[in-house]
Order: sequence, then structure tokens, then C-alpha cells
Amino acid sequence: TPKPSSAASDVYKRQDKSQVLTKAKENYKNVAKELSKQREISSKKLSDHITNKLKELSFKNAKFKVNLLSGNPTVNGNEQIEFLIATHLEADLRPIQKVASGGELSRISLAIRVSSMTEIDVPIMIFDEVDVGIGGGVAEIVGNLLKSLSDFNDRQIFVITHLPQVAAKSKYHFRVSKNTIAKETKSNIEFLENEERIHEIARMLGGLDITATTLEHAKEILAN
Repeated sequence: TPKPSSAASDVYKRQDKSQVLTKAKENYKNVAKELSKQREISSKKLSDHITNKLKELSFKNAKFKVNLLSGNPTVNGNEQIEFLIATHLEADLRPIQKVASGGELSRISLAIRVSSMTEIDVPIMIFDEVDVGIGGGVAEIVGNLLKSLSDFNDRQIFVITHLPQVAAKSKYHFRVSKNTIAKETKSNIEFLENEERIHEIARMLGGLDITATTLEHAKEILAN
């Protein structure tokens, strides 16, 4: 059998590549379509879950939506994902970055994290001032949610807080302070144990005037 000419060989190669490309596009289309269906189902479930967590965190009239935006085909499918939120009754859903303040954003991120916990390795998380604008029972809920994050898959959580209900949930407690010495401001961080921690929780509860009642309250919070 005579070998094909160079021109004929090029035609065969082009046809072969065209067939491979057509097949790849068809495969992508089928997989992306199934991914879109699953995303639609999961986005509704996650939206409801996060909305419920936000209500626990003192966003009584909040509504959260995982929004799917159609886009050009990519390795990640045919959609882009955006998070929308309404924090007040009858407010329109808008992108988080256009609505939430710093303190609100911390609580929203906490709700998202807790609602989407998986085995994916996120070894360290940091929450700064997650307790802004809350207190009492909500503060204890925040503390419990943060603890659940650290317990899940043995993650390490760093939390900067001014609330004793949150600080008491931690495994390790550090006190950060600033002092001015010779017109120079210095920051200091101390690891607190046992009695030191009790006194610090008491200070957070009752201010500078620490009474026996405040100390007992601090012990009770730590015991829980």
C-alpha cells in the first residue's frame, strides 16, 4: 500500500484533531450541564442554612442567597458564584461587599464558614472583632460556633474579642495590652492560665472593680 502524500497526511491530521475537539466540547457540555444542576440544588440548601445561622447571630431579618451567574465556559463550569445578602426587613439582596460593615462582615463570614464546613483542609482561620455590636446570649452563640469550627477537623482558630462569653470558649487565652514607657508605646502579649484567666474574664465582665461576685461569675462561664 503506498504511503499517503504529505498533503493527504495533513488532511487526516486536521480531521483527527477536529474529531477530538468536537468530542471534547460535547463531553464538557454534558459535564458542565450536570454541574449546573448540582450547583442549583446546593446553592438553595446553602442559602437557607446560612440564612438560619445569620438569624442565630442577631441578624433577625437577614436573607442570604448564593447566586449563580451565567458566564463563559471555564475549567470551573459555566457559572460564577456571588454571595448576596439583605440584613434588614424588605431590603434588597445586594453583594456582601456593598452592604456589610466590618463587624457584620465578620459575623457573616462566620455563618458562611460554619455552614460550609467540609473535610477540605483550611488549617488556620482568623476572626477579628467578630463580636462587634452583640452581647449576652448571642455572644455565647458566637463562642460556640467558633469552637465548633476549631473542633471540626482539628482546625486552629485565632479570635480577637472583647467579650468574656467568646473568650471563655477558647482553649488558650492571651491578653494583649499597650503601655507607654518613656513616650514610646509598646504592645505586650501574655498567656493566661488558671487564676490569671479567671481574673481576666472577670475584668471583661465587670471592668476594673472586680468583686467576689464577678469572680464567681467568671468561674461559672469558664466552667461551661
